[in-house]
Amino acid sequence: MGRASKAEAAQHREDVVHATAKLLRERGSASISVQDAMAAAGLTHGGFYKHFASKDELMGIAATEAFEDVLNQLVHLAEDPDKPHARAQLVRKYLSTQHRDSPGTGCANAALAGDSAQAESQSPLRKSYVEGMNKTLSFFTELESGADARRQAIVDLATLVGALTLARATGRTALSKEILETVKDSLQ
Repeated sequence: MGRASKAEAAQHREDVVHATAKLLRERGSASISVQDAMAAAGLTHGGFYKHFASKDELMGIAATEAFEDVLNQLVHLAEDPDKPHARAQLVRKYLSTQHRDSPGTGCANAALAGDSAQAESQSPLRKSYVEGMNKTLSFFTELESGADARRQAIVDLATLVGALTLARATGRTALSKEILETVKDSLQ
């Protein structure tokens, strides 16, 4: 069998990053092996080091991808001229049972907070998390108005991430739904 072309190699790398971004949000970095990442992309683990210097490098790149995925999903809300409506729509979508039950495509802020907290301060994952959170806060700040827009964005993001984390931690229980509904009502 011949070697992959440069275009194929680039596509394989992109496939690994995309698959790992989903796995990272679903399972966390400690639960993902090189073999898992490559298999999720439909590849064998033998070619991993042709694409990445280390698992840590892949985790940082995948974290960046996870944040970009979510921000791309939300960017149209910031363009809504009716900012209170956009904010309410974001709160409803964020605190939905669908979002709770879909961590692989959901908020990277909630899914990766524990991994980032446990990562070394200069690790690729921590750096990607901090950068992604800053971008998320910029997005949230655009949905606010007034002199305290950044401050309110921090409160909103922390509240949403906390509520989603607690709702996921309690599974598909009555308590989980109660957390989502109570916080949704308080933010709207």
